[in-house]
Amino acid sequence: MSSIRVVVVTGNPALPSRTRVLAQAIVDAIGKRVSIDTYFVELATIGPALGSSHFRKRLPVVAEEAIASVESADLLVVASPVYRASYTGLFKHLFDLVGLDALAGTPVVLAATGGSERHALIIEHQLRPLFSFFRALTVPTGVYATEGDFEGYELVSQPVRERIEAAATEAVTLSRPSGALVERLRAIA
Repeated sequence: MSSIRVVVVTGNPALPSRTRVLAQAIVDAIGKRVSIDTYFVELATIGPALGSSHFRKRLPVVAEEAIASVESADLLVVASPVYRASYTGLFKHLFDLVGLDALAGTPVVLAATGGSERHALIIEHQLRPLFSFFRALTVPTGVYATEGDFEGYELVSQPVRERIEAAATEAVTLSRPSGALVERLRAIA
């Protein structure tokens, strides 16, 4: 069985990051189920290069490579901290530059971190519509964690871990579909 190419986009503009820890926990859960090759797109790292251009054809090489990796993923894991009731601006800018048809049929795990439960709907009201626009296949279970779910930079919440396990199972199932749905979505593109 070949490996699944998992591309992880973390929208936090700084490191260390609880968002990065959450994304890593999701990747680890996926990796327990299937062989994966993982590539991280860290906005904390590529942010200056990404933010330097409004147009894809003018992007520095490091930013272009990051976007190309997103477009070639077999499975995406996207995670952003909540910032002013939404995902971060650089996170949105990255996806503004992704090809309109590039994510059609691609399974996506949605995750976010925030200061309190009040922001948990970011997954349903911000992230899911963004990836629906791309005709990506978002897994049903989103993963949201608050500061209280961590001790320092260690995820300690059992309910969050259970959601991660559910999302990982769904992601693996969608990443190995019969092919008919994915082929139809890509044919429409």
